Amino acid sequence: MPAGRVAAYVDLDLVGDALIKLPFVRALRDAYPRAELIWIAGRGPTAYADALAPLTTGLLDRVIERSGVGRGLHAALGGRLDLLIDTQSRVATTLALRLLRPRRFISAAADFWLSEVRPRPGYRKPRRLVRRLLDLAELSSGRPARPAGAPVLPAAAAERAARLLPPGPCYVAQAVGAGGRHKAWPAERHIALAHALLAAGRQPVMILGPAEQEALGPLQAAVPTARFPLQEAGEVTPALTIALGARCAAAVAADCGAGHMLAASGAPMVSLFGPTDPEKFAPWAERLTILRAQAHGGAEMHHIPPAPVLAAVEALLAESRA
Repeated sequence: MPAGRVAAYVDLDLVGDALIKLPFVRALRDAYPRAELIWIAGRGPTAYADALAPLTTGLLDRVIERSGVGRGLHAALGGRLDLLIDTQSRVATTLALRLLRPRRFISAAADFWLSEVRPRPGYRKPRRLVRRLLDLAELSSGRPARPAGAPVLPAAAAERAARLLPPGPCYVAQAVGAGGRHKAWPAERHIALAHALLAAGRQPVMILGPAEQEALGPLQAAVPTARFPLQEAGEVTPALTIALGARCAAAVAADCGAGHMLAASGAPMVSLFGPTDPEKFAPWAERLTILRAQAHGGAEMHHIPPAPVLAAVEALLAESRA
């Protein structure tokens, strides 16, 4: 395995994409602990250069964005790579990356046609993006990928989270929104779950992003003893959200960015799905329970009742105590 210069190429990473890929970054660092690890976003920005940069402390040594795949990238790299992992699927881009002449090149494009290392015969590409990426990490290193581990958070975020959620209660995070309303579990379902958690001696922690501010008043009125730490802090950042998740005994979220942040914190997750596919979009959590609306009578999120969600939370809590 190379111990010199290792790079992974992606086209671009918005915050949600980068959160999904974080286990891949961890697996690469685990596989190549002494290498200079470089993340390349050739066709656009990457959240690892700004919003999520704190989460890659000790994982990535360099981040290159908007470099293209030609002379600009060659100049930015400043030397030959020992290993280049191409994570995208455009054959033209893959051909251009090969012209960088890395000592080893791995790419799943065109069924690994241009890759110097290929998977075993009969390999079938997983639907789940993070699993595909972890397969590339395994292919490069020759051993199972190990993506576990909590992110290294800025001290300020961890300290603020500790003030917002001090020790004592059994906190359960509820990510209320989602990028599309069709993916969100209805607010009235979250309210019912929060009351059930309170009755069971748990402390609900409502995670509201910038797009959910209009829900704050009704939720506070319906569940006055719930905690709203991001609104109390006056800031909504990935690092603080993840730090809050790390202080929770469990978390509930639909298919949304906040769900991936809570999963990144290491919190045991109950992930709710309806119109989207968990085989492709489920967060990467060490302990994960997926509940689908289809099991309760329909594809819309309102079909998921609070009772099985509460039962799944309690099962994860019991597992943690065991």
